[in-house]
Amino acid sequence: MTIEPHALPGGPRYARVLSIAGSDSGGGAGIQADLKTFSALGCYGMTAITAITAQNTQGVRGIHGIPPDMLRAQIDAVVEDIGVDAVKIGMLATPEVVQVVADAIRRHRLPHVVLDPVMVATSGDRLIAPETASVLVRELFPLAAVITPNLDEAALLLGRPVTGIDALEGAVQGLLGLGASAALLKGGHLPGDWVVDLLALQDGTRRRLESARIATHNGHGTGCTLSSAIAAHLALGHALPEAVEKARAYILGAIAAGAAVRTGRGHGPLNHGYAPVPQIVL
Repeated sequence: MTIEPHALPGGPRYARVLSIAGSDSGGGAGIQADLKTFSALGCYGMTAITAITAQNTQGVRGIHGIPPDMLRAQIDAVVEDIGVDAVKIGMLATPEVVQVVADAIRRHRLPHVVLDPVMVATSGDRLIAPETASVLVRELFPLAAVITPNLDEAALLLGRPVTGIDALEGAVQGLLGLGASAALLKGGHLPGDWVVDLLALQDGTRRRLESARIATHNGHGTGCTLSSAIAAHLALGHALPEAVEKARAYILGAIAAGAAVRTGRGHGPLNHGYAPVPQIVL
């Protein structure tokens, strides 16, 4: 049985956001970061776990994929009972898992899909099989409201490095050429005192977002958190450019609030709960 996300009984409800992503046993990224973000922004978070990882602040020790049938069952169970207002997609390790997610989005007509093409961990560990990238582009890029690659992920997708701020425009144009409706290219890996991200839409809209770099050793989960925050703001009814701006403001606050805290011996997490809001009833 398939129930469309907005075809549920009337009355007050929460803004519902589904994360389809991997679990981070260290708590800083993946499903764990997504749920913290949804909660901090006043949304009701749900999950469909794609993989279990053994990792901490120093790196990934192991990955165990969830069987595709179980992933499908998780998505169906959530959608057919609770409903979904927005979706965040994170680590999808194999082509079979990508296909399951794409099929579910089409079957349930899931709205406001934010695709974070997680390919490389903060530690540098590669998180997906090489053959998965082409399936990801073919199946999920056309279904996403926005994709949110960092520079390393954009380089893998485009087959060329993105080496400076002046290269961002050509890179986002290349990403749009792969079929994405919109692309937020994150420039945080570039050197310098300023961080520049570029949001590009197929209609020619460009929005350059700049901020001073925050000195911190705690950058684990920034990509997961940003994409989750965008999905949360889309679920709350904001248009994409506004959702991106609000999400970026949230993550800058979370980075600053956790910058001096030591968690583990490697790249620590953000402070996701630095300014929580009550769960919002729509």
